[in-house]
Amino acid sequence: MSQERPVNLTRLALKIPPALIFVIWLAAMASLRYIFPGLNYTLFLTPFIAGLFFLLGLFLTLSGFFHFKKAQTTIDPRYPENTTTIVTTGIYRLSRNPMYLGFLMWLTAWAFILSNLVGFVFLPLFVFYMNRYQIIPEEKILHKQFGDIYYRYLNKVGRWL
Repeated sequence: MSQERPVNLTRLALKIPPALIFVIWLAAMASLRYIFPGLNYTLFLTPFIAGLFFLLGLFLTLSGFFHFKKAQTTIDPRYPENTTTIVTTGIYRLSRNPMYLGFLMWLTAWAFILSNLVGFVFLPLFVFYMNRYQIIPEEKILHKQFGDIYYRYLNKVGRWL
């Protein structure tokens, strides 16, 4: 009988592109809507609310992306060691992770569109996953790479807001 090694979940850190995590979350939320149809609801303002969250997500994601491009630093979060500068201007004065916050806003819009309460359970799970397997590993690498400059930025601007 062979012994299987336990799965080391820390190996997930920085391995799965956040955009793929986002798509997995979208699919899981949609799937569970059909598993738990008793948690569906109807809200007259759903299209309006979902639209607002979608537009906010679009603004946050594009703003973060364009500020990274303007600073000529990497936008691939799997390789934070390739970062050439800490971006602290524009949207990065309000959030250290506006693109992830944008994904969260899109997931919130999706939860409203699905009109099922289970979808909203996935929102804090997304935040937990991103903190644990993406953001905290990124922060460790960036702190090691940029030292006190990054540490001051960490203390000045919130991780999500």
